[in-house]
Amino acid sequence: MIELLTILTASLPLVELRGAIPLAIENGVHPMKAYLLGVIGNILPIPFVLFFLEKLEKKLRIISIFDRFFNWLFTRTRKKAKEKIDKYGTLGLVPFVAIPLPMTGAWTGVAIAYIFGIEFKKALLAISLGVAIAGIVVTGVTLGIFSISLL
Repeated sequence: MIELLTILTASLPLVELRGAIPLAIENGVHPMKAYLLGVIGNILPIPFVLFFLEKLEKKLRIISIFDRFFNWLFTRTRKKAKEKIDKYGTLGLVPFVAIPLPMTGAWTGVAIAYIFGIEFKKALLAISLGVAIAGIVVTGVTLGIFSISLL
């Protein structure tokens, strides 16, 4: 049961594997298994969200307030991050997803990939690699192998 809970928790936005791996380890799951379950759970929704975002956006843009919001969001985001996207491209998603901080992770990586029109397969690969690295970091911190100093 804890295995399923780990996968489900890792698939949730905001919580992702940052919450799932410590939850699993705290409940007696072997760290390697917790890592694998967390990574699997965090990667599972990525292809579906990437695939359905465009369809959802098109449906919402029919309503003028959403159309204005998306125009504002996409223009603002592209303008602010254009240099970084031009410099790092798809590979820039990897460290963004890999650093387990608030407002980073797979779900935010998917949003960035969508806003910048990153090809599906490339986005999926980069985000998945970032998730795998984040899982190592979270597992290491949970076990006390790594420590995070916030100044």
